[in-house]
Amino acid sequence: MKKTATFIMVMLMMCVMTATALAATKEEKIQKERTKIEELSEKALKNLYEKVPSAERVINDCYAYATLSNTGMKLGIFGDAHGRGLAVNNETGERLYMRMKEMGIGIGLGVKEYDLIFVIGTEQAWNSFISGDIKFASAAEAAASDGVTGDSVEGASIAANGIWVYQMTTKGLTLDASIKGTKIYPDKKLNTYE
Repeated sequence: MKKTATFIMVMLMMCVMTATALAATKEEKIQKERTKIEELSEKALKNLYEKVPSAERVINDCYAYATLSNTGMKLGIFGDAHGRGLAVNNETGERLYMRMKEMGIGIGLGVKEYDLIFVIGTEQAWNSFISGDIKFASAAEAAASDGVTGDSVEGASIAANGIWVYQMTTKGLTLDASIKGTKIYPDKKLNTYE
């Protein structure tokens, strides 16, 4: 009887230790992912500020902003892009990790890496952006008014009501960011894990 009780206790302790080790490993993996996304976000902003110096003021003064680092691929008539990033509310300090998915049809061949930097002008636009419900229009114009203060968002394209986007490629700023058919949504795993 004592041997059975001892065996059961040893097995329970091993289970608890294994569960603790797995939880630590999962937490470390999530923290590593978050750190990588934060580094990508900083790099995207730095590249933007180098090409469009006025963008730094726009990002600092806007209601919120988001950066997404993406990889796009076209093979024949089908295209796909996916990415990850960070949305930051300048008013509340809220930070959310985001994911992006885009599907498209069109002729092409190749892979490209690019960053999207979104300028979010209002609380309503922020709520739409972080809910994943926003519908993006195609590129409109290279220098659009922010619609709130009347300031120009130089180098950005209108993405949706109250949202502008800069698209940076390895060659620099793209004056006509095309984000039609793009779905951006919060990363549940990175935002909810404690």
